[in-house]
Amino acid sequence: MTNWSDIDIKAKGWIMEAAQIIKDSFNLTLDIQTKSNRNDLVTEIDKKIEQFFIERIRKTYPEHKIIGEEGFGDSPETTDGVIWLIDPIDGTMNFVHMQRNFAISIGIYENGVGMVGLIYDVVRDELYHAIKNKGVYMNELPLRPLEAVHLSESIIGLNATWVTENRRIDPNILAPLIKEVRGTRSYGCAALEFAYVAAGRLDAYISLRLQPWDFAAGKILIEELGGTVSDLRGRPLNLLEQCSIFISKPGLHDEVFRKYLHNGEWK
Repeated sequence: MTNWSDIDIKAKGWIMEAAQIIKDSFNLTLDIQTKSNRNDLVTEIDKKIEQFFIERIRKTYPEHKIIGEEGFGDSPETTDGVIWLIDPIDGTMNFVHMQRNFAISIGIYENGVGMVGLIYDVVRDELYHAIKNKGVYMNELPLRPLEAVHLSESIIGLNATWVTENRRIDPNILAPLIKEVRGTRSYGCAALEFAYVAAGRLDAYISLRLQPWDFAAGKILIEELGGTVSDLRGRPLNLLEQCSIFISKPGLHDEVFRKYLHNGEWK
């Protein structure tokens, strides 16, 4: 039987070591490259941190598989067994430009079920962590189960780009939703947006293009607290594919779909 508490402890230790490497890089001149487009940045620190985790996981848990953003891990075709999904620095643009609002994100799954979720805000020293069926914590503070909120009283994490320029859904479909909510926020780091919903700082989060390593840890936190996680059609997320994302507190998810989604299509 897998000892998840032991894995959680080891992962936390590695996260703190990795965080120190990141902090030590703040005064260095970074080698900044682009990936899919000019705004999709990667640095040598992203690559170094991913390799750091992979080396330790392979040595300690050689039977486990790894999916990492920078491509140094595996490419599993199924979710069988134990899989670590790692984003070494989620929010690289924030890391490069601000040295704020970025996080280390690790989700550990067994046969497709989230077992350990860890999101670490390096600069604020906030570690959001959960083991399945054992609650969610921010550092040592237990987070309360998520409570229902009405759409008109909610604050939603949403990048304005999805409203103004969107190839998957008509750019106008999110506008009525935005007009109804109390406010929107954008932090430029998916992991932190998940963490902020878990902590009650946001009520929901919408994104149209996230990779598995972006949402793997956060999905575990939200579901452990009684929140809802799906794509924008209301379907379960696929751990091996890019997905749209809609996470929210209880009730809010149903209210949005009831008002704005009909037969799988946005009204």
